[in-house]
Amino acid sequence: MTPNRHENILSTIGRTPVVRLAKFERPGVRLYAKVEAFNPGGSVKDRLALGVIEDAERRGALKPGMTVVEATSGNTGIGLALVCAQKGYPLVITMAESFSVERRKLMRFLGAKVVLTPAALKGTGMVAKARELAETHGWFFTRQFENEANPAIHAATTAREILAAFEGERLDYWVTGYGTGGTLKGVGGVLRAERPDTKIIVCEPDNSALLGSGGPQARNPDGSPAESHAAFRPHVMQGWTPDFIPKITGDAIRLGLVDDVLAIHGADAMQNARDLARQEGIFVGITSGATLAGALKVSETAPAGSTVLCMLPDTGERYLSTPLFEGVGESMTEEELEISRSTPIARFDAPTPAPATALYSSKPSAQAMTFVEETVASSAEPVTLFALEWCEFCWSVRRFFERFGIAYRPINLDSTAYQKDDWGGSIRTALREKTGSITIPQIFVGGEFVGGCTELFDAWKSGALQKLLEANGVRHDAGAGVDPYTFLPKWLQPRAT
Repeated sequence: MTPNRHENILSTIGRTPVVRLAKFERPGVRLYAKVEAFNPGGSVKDRLALGVIEDAERRGALKPGMTVVEATSGNTGIGLALVCAQKGYPLVITMAESFSVERRKLMRFLGAKVVLTPAALKGTGMVAKARELAETHGWFFTRQFENEANPAIHAATTAREILAAFEGERLDYWVTGYGTGGTLKGVGGVLRAERPDTKIIVCEPDNSALLGSGGPQARNPDGSPAESHAAFRPHVMQGWTPDFIPKITGDAIRLGLVDDVLAIHGADAMQNARDLARQEGIFVGITSGATLAGALKVSETAPAGSTVLCMLPDTGERYLSTPLFEGVGESMTEEELEISRSTPIARFDAPTPAPATALYSSKPSAQAMTFVEETVASSAEPVTLFALEWCEFCWSVRRFFERFGIAYRPINLDSTAYQKDDWGGSIRTALREKTGSITIPQIFVGGEFVGGCTELFDAWKSGALQKLLEANGVRHDAGAGVDPYTFLPKWLQPRAT
């Protein structure tokens, strides 16, 4: 393989960088992080996904065309979606509804089907659903919490990368969290064998200290959880510490791969994630902030000259709807507004310039007027949308029509089909002549001008649009309870008070 050229995306998994966190270091102690967000799916779980799928292929347990199913808080699902997309396997994910919406959207964007389970049933509920689906439909259940291919891929890749990064140098502490325990067992086993002086530190939420409690985990014969652990409480570290101790994590404890367990407060996790972004330019999620919090605790008591390495499991983009981004607004702050006001151009408090008349010729051509009249008068296609391809308000109208099952004819005036001889501009001039409006979109039903985006929505809310559609034989869904204004761009949505 030519350096930095790959046959497919899967060969880019792994080989993530180890980065020094100099601004977080305690005196005399070096601090490093392994930044797993550099994996193509944005998290350490890309490794797991590739490992379990390729192991199943080698064993013949996964055959071409089979559907893969797994229960996940999101990162494993995103990794599996990436791997299954490239390899051509259908994927179904079960996920508790409490996890961030970004995760389910990312999985669906990659082609996976996401089946949500009630939050009250926690992680054990989504695992039970995945097992039931696999048994009912004959799907391949990856069983990430018990599958030995999970720690094996970390032993073969993550651990080797760490050893190479610190070859001939000290590595006194390795700090990690646990979700499945795959990273812990895989890397921990190699460090115990080849760097026995390295202390292995595991972090977990302080309000859900399953390992720290010392309480047993009830298991089924296959090692899967029989029930939730008694010490589990809801916490903010999505991907860490499900409501049970996974078999792989339990194995790591039993094998003596853990030297200490640290309890991490959720507020510390979020603050460290924010600080990493603002001080080091490293954009990561809550679990990464939690692992860093653990590494900082270790650094406080580590002997001078020590080196600490912590795992940063994923990127921050899948936490946008979580408390991590609380206080990060979409609108300008007063300070930002003051910066805007410090110069005269492109200010919201300045008068809006008049529309450029260059968009329109002085008088519409007869050909353009005929086109508009014949188009809007068509009985075969009574609903016409004059739009721009990349206009947010036009997208809003399209989503509205799709949601309510309204067939329409789109005329995209800025598309390549309408650019020759400025045909789209000529039509806009004809529309201005006909309706007196210069804005786009413009919607007609049965030859009658309804208006633009918001006028369309108002007509629906008043019932006038439904009557007009019925009069012209246009079928539509009643859409009870759906407010058309929810189709507007997010920046125009009414804010909750």
